[in-house]
Amino acid sequence: MERNVSMEEISDGKLYGPNDMVKADCQDCKGCSACCRGMGTSIVLDPLDIYRLTVHLGRSFEELLASGVELNLADGLILPNLGMKGKDQQCAFLDGNGRCSIHAYRPGICRLFPLGRFYEDGGFRYFLQTNECRKENRTKVKVRKWIDTPDIRQYEQFVSDWHYFLKKLQTAVKEKPDEGAVKDISMYILKQFYMLPYEPEHDFYGQFYQRFEAAAAFSEQFLERLYAE
Repeated sequence: MERNVSMEEISDGKLYGPNDMVKADCQDCKGCSACCRGMGTSIVLDPLDIYRLTVHLGRSFEELLASGVELNLADGLILPNLGMKGKDQQCAFLDGNGRCSIHAYRPGICRLFPLGRFYEDGGFRYFLQTNECRKENRTKVKVRKWIDTPDIRQYEQFVSDWHYFLKKLQTAVKEKPDEGAVKDISMYILKQFYMLPYEPEHDFYGQFYQRFEAAAAFSEQFLERLYAE
């Protein structure tokens, strides 16, 4: 989800790569779950997030929608996000002790925090959000260790490809607002990348890029029709 703020307002003014050290380590967040509360619909989930949740929880996408995941507009498209529940608006996957019950397979945005991504020139780099994490005396940690995701380069390529794919469509539906078009392209994305199960015994990225190739062709046809109207 895009944020309309300047980097000077929210960061330490530096951009980081996966092998850089950054002051992000909050010592296992002991005694704190502030970033798991009151986040609204901002924790948007990508296909890898849903893959991890369905595989490790043994639930279908439809079952996740009944137990902690929601569908909402995200910059013009309908996409899944982590749901916030109760009077404290806490993450649906936070347990009674204020700990993450899905920590080993938590979503990418959760792995990233308090880092963010700055997208430019077809890729992205990381930045430190200086006023988001309440933990004091954070220590330095290598970015790739903090994100804790295997095959970091492949993961970063996936994140970048997914971002720019969505960005192109989101820009289009904002420029040419059409409720029917938003519903059509959103349903295609949801069916193609979220509802259709992935095979856990096969590599996620291989399966994703098979779908991605077909979706890229579909999106080009969609954009041609949208701008022709």
